[in-house]
Amino acid sequence: MANQKQLNQMMRQMQKMQEEMAAAQEALAGETVEGSAGGGAVKAEVTGGLELRAVHISADVVDPDDVEMLEDLVVAAVSDALRKAQELQSQRLGGVTGGLDLGGLGGLLG
Repeated sequence: MANQKQLNQMMRQMQKMQEEMAAAQEALAGETVEGSAGGGAVKAEVTGGLELRAVHISADVVDPDDVEMLEDLVVAAVSDALRKAQELQSQRLGGVTGGLDLGGLGGLLG
């Protein structure tokens, strides 16, 4: 019956981890990070849930004769913001899964 006890303990740990993960994801959705390009001429705001919220473009980079440059700056700013949001996710969610002890799992399978 030691295996049943280990299974019950692991199930409690998994349930607790799921609850903590849901709370962390909810908190992440309310946080924002900012990415930028062109020395801050283009900025993008992204939530911790990877939702693009806003793009800010400085008037001095709007050149009707060079739309391609502006497009590149927007892509770079959004990419930077998404990278930062993913780093934020890793920091917040990594702590949730880091404490999971699956040591008993080997005994259940073996």
